Amino acid sequence: MGLRDELAGRFRAQLAGKIIRAVGGSLLTVGLARLLDPDGYGLLFLALSVVTVFQLVTIGIGRSAGRYIAEYREQDRSQLRYIVRDSSLILVAVMLVAVLVLTGSATQIASLFDEPALRPFLLVGSLFVVLWMAITFLEKVLQGFEAIRFVAVMGSVGRLSRVALALGLVAAGFGALGALWGYVVSALLTTALGTAYLLRQLRQYDTDGSGPEPGLRRRIFEYAVPTTATNMSRYLDHQVDTLLVGYFLSPVAVSFYVIAEQVVNFLETPLSALGFTLSPTFGAQKAAGNVEQMSRIYEDALLNGLLLYVPAGVGLVLVARPTVTLVFGAEYSGAVPVLQVLGLYVILKAITKVSDNGLDYLGRARERAVARVITALLNVGLTVALIQPFGVTGAALATLITHGLYTATNVYISAQEFQLRAGFLLRRAGKIVGVSLVMAAVVFALSGYISGWLTLALVVGAGVLVWAVLSVTTGLLEPRQVVAVVT
Repeated sequence: MGLRDELAGRFRAQLAGKIIRAVGGSLLTVGLARLLDPDGYGLLFLALSVVTVFQLVTIGIGRSAGRYIAEYREQDRSQLRYIVRDSSLILVAVMLVAVLVLTGSATQIASLFDEPALRPFLLVGSLFVVLWMAITFLEKVLQGFEAIRFVAVMGSVGRLSRVALALGLVAAGFGALGALWGYVVSALLTTALGTAYLLRQLRQYDTDGSGPEPGLRRRIFEYAVPTTATNMSRYLDHQVDTLLVGYFLSPVAVSFYVIAEQVVNFLETPLSALGFTLSPTFGAQKAAGNVEQMSRIYEDALLNGLLLYVPAGVGLVLVARPTVTLVFGAEYSGAVPVLQVLGLYVILKAITKVSDNGLDYLGRARERAVARVITALLNVGLTVALIQPFGVTGAALATLITHGLYTATNVYISAQEFQLRAGFLLRRAGKIVGVSLVMAAVVFALSGYISGWLTLALVVGAGVLVWAVLSVTTGLLEPRQVVAVVT
């Protein structure tokens, strides 16, 4: 089996897992929105935003371990057990510190937001964040082993169990706090599953008796620093927006912002799967000296991502209002302008989902971290400045502007690693924009007729049909590829 066929198999497995997770996440989002009032819904996700910050450093450790696992699988497999052991020790130390700080500061954090009801959510959230640290670490380590298929299974089990437990506890009358307990139990099950698989994976790799390579633990820790900075800045880009909305506005405004973000996260599913699948392969191919091959794979992934997400982002702007009111209810209509702004943000994500994680495996984590930190800090400043005159929509505008800068930096760094054909990429991108504009004109002309689920589906279907026909006639897709995408 060739590399492309193997990658295609891994991508299909990861995509299936991501779709299950996305569908589960969507069911959870809609179910909680229907079962809880906007205030309870916003309070739950405000608490999740707070506790997420304590999980960030472990993502950096997992990414660092995954990077060295991918590299040493090509160079010296006897070191793999030591990489997992040393990174796990670092993880446990960080987890202990995080949970102590979170539980000790729960009262002060609740007072900061002037929400006394937030405190029990933070205490329960401390259990969730420890387990989620373990899950994210396991995912990144297993990604380094290129165990893409199992990661898809693990994620699917975690998300589906979360939906069943969280919605079940809310329906049983335990409210928003019950939903958070559902998150905790689901995370415990997922952690146990991932740990068992990793231990079985490690049994395939024996040590040679010489012990760990000198300085290995130090290198893992040092490479975790820029990846941690990157993930902390990603938090500033996403979760801090939610915190600032909660601080300056209200939990109800938080619910509007979270609703829009959940829709965008659902749309990102295919590119998230592709980026997760390709990232360790870029590192392995670079170590093997196959720059030309990995460059063509990157180009194909980037163009296919744009072909899907440019029209998807534009279409989302046009049908945001009926989508929100039909799916979540009229009481969440305040999320409409936020979703329209984030619809354009989807287009930028089509580029970064393919590029940014791969840079970690190519040894460019430091440069990416610097770009991420700068744009994240700028995002915080812009959010504070724009949230006063524009409300919750201002937070979305700040995210769109700063992520545009980060995307441009990603493309610049990627161009230094890959042998890209600039003229070819620009010509194809121009065709994609043209197809998207024609599709948008059709959807806009029909959008006034949307009055319910059926008419919304018909308008979206008409847009997809126009996109498919134009993509084939302009040579962007072959007919068999359209069938594969649509089905």
